[in-house]
Amino acid sequence: MRHQRGEGKIGCIISLLVFGTLAAAGYKAIPVYYGNSELVDACDFIASGAARKTVETLEREIKDKARELGVVEVLTDKNAIRVSKTGYGETGNCTITLRYKRVIDFYGTYKWTVVTDKRITKPIFENIG
Repeated sequence: MRHQRGEGKIGCIISLLVFGTLAAAGYKAIPVYYGNSELVDACDFIASGAARKTVETLEREIKDKARELGVVEVLTDKNAIRVSKTGYGETGNCTITLRYKRVIDFYGTYKWTVVTDKRITKPIFENIG
C-alpha cells in the first residue's frame, strides 16, 4: 500500500498564494472603482436638481462630494469637471462631464490607470411642483 500523506500540500499552497494575491489586489482596486461609481451617481443626482443653481454652485457640490469620497484627481485637475446649462425659458439641460484618470499602485509592482470619461445630461424643469 502506498501512503499518500502530504500529496496535496503544493496545490493548497499555490491556491492560498493566488487567493492572497487576488485579495491584496482587490484591497487596492475596489475603493478606486467604488469612489468613481459613487461620484458619477452623485453627479447624476446633482444634475437632476440643477434648476435653480448656478454653474459655480454645481461645480462646488461636485468637488465637495469628490473630496468626501477621496477622489483627489477631480480636485487637482482643472479640466476634470465641466458643467454647462443650456436652454431658454423654463426648460433646458444640465450637462456634467467628468474626465480624469486615477492610478492604482499595486504595491510598487504594477500600476493600473483607471480612466473616467462620463457625460451626464439631465433635463431642467423650473416650474414643476
